[in-house]
Amino acid sequence: MKAITYSTYGSPEVFQLQEVVKPTPKDTEVLIRIHATTAMVMDLSLRKSEPPGSSGLFGLRRPKPIIPGQDLAGEIEALGRKVTRFRIGDQVIGWSSFRLGTYAEYTCLPARGVLFTKPVNMTYEEAATLPVSGLDAVYLLRKANVQRGEKVLINGAGGNMGTFAVQIAKHFGAEVTGVDSTAKLDMLRSIGADHVIDYTQEDFTQRGESYDVIFDVVGKSSFSSIINCLNLHGRYLTAVPEMSQIVRWQWMARRSDKRVIFWTLRSVGRHTDDYTFLKDLIEAGAVKAIIDRSYPLEQTAEAHRYVETGQKKGNVVIIFR
Repeated sequence: MKAITYSTYGSPEVFQLQEVVKPTPKDTEVLIRIHATTAMVMDLSLRKSEPPGSSGLFGLRRPKPIIPGQDLAGEIEALGRKVTRFRIGDQVIGWSSFRLGTYAEYTCLPARGVLFTKPVNMTYEEAATLPVSGLDAVYLLRKANVQRGEKVLINGAGGNMGTFAVQIAKHFGAEVTGVDSTAKLDMLRSIGADHVIDYTQEDFTQRGESYDVIFDVVGKSSFSSIINCLNLHGRYLTAVPEMSQIVRWQWMARRSDKRVIFWTLRSVGRHTDDYTFLKDLIEAGAVKAIIDRSYPLEQTAEAHRYVETGQKKGNVVIIFR
């Protein structure tokens, strides 16, 4: 099968398109023919070994595993001997977690892992955006218990997770402010943002506005300035928690009614509950995937280069022909 591999960290040029051995599912796994995956900022960081401690997780001197990629949409082609949850031919979405490996024509995933049937009204290309960005946006906003009429600001609203967060917050009945660059503001209005802020022109933390929920997708504003923008009982959601923030949150929790809610690994059961919620919204037409560009597998390096420009609106998808 064809797969993107890399043997060293660095720029998109480290990627190579190679023929590798097609995997065989273990007793509790399914073999998935992948139709689409995504190029996310997180994938770029792993390619460059940028997150603190990532080299310890994915190879100290060279990448391991050597096939990148985390999310997928595809079709089940074979079942392990003990699998009863799925059938051959099922259309699914899935997250490979630390095993990575979705930049390939096939992969095997645990049948009882983060693996679900695809929404009926989504293409594979659209559905590939759900396992990471869609589910993480649902998880954080549901944990924040967003209420009708609350003011929600999303910093980095024009990216993959941000575009889902705007739509989900609107579903909850919130008054949504989206923060991103000039070229993305019209798109944010089109998916429901009530207000938009161009971060290239002004700093939202200096406007004198306060919010019930601030969802920080990009993690580039100072912790103290964001906390100061929260109302009493306000919630700060972060998809990119830093250890210093976690420590400061523990200190703040003893002295304030404000809360910090950060991304964390969670049980398959929680993923299942969140995905059921998200799938219902999608099939009802309340939430849709925003796709900027799609690239064939052979142009994965180009997909990463485009994501690195910071200009993408929503998601960049890698498709398998």
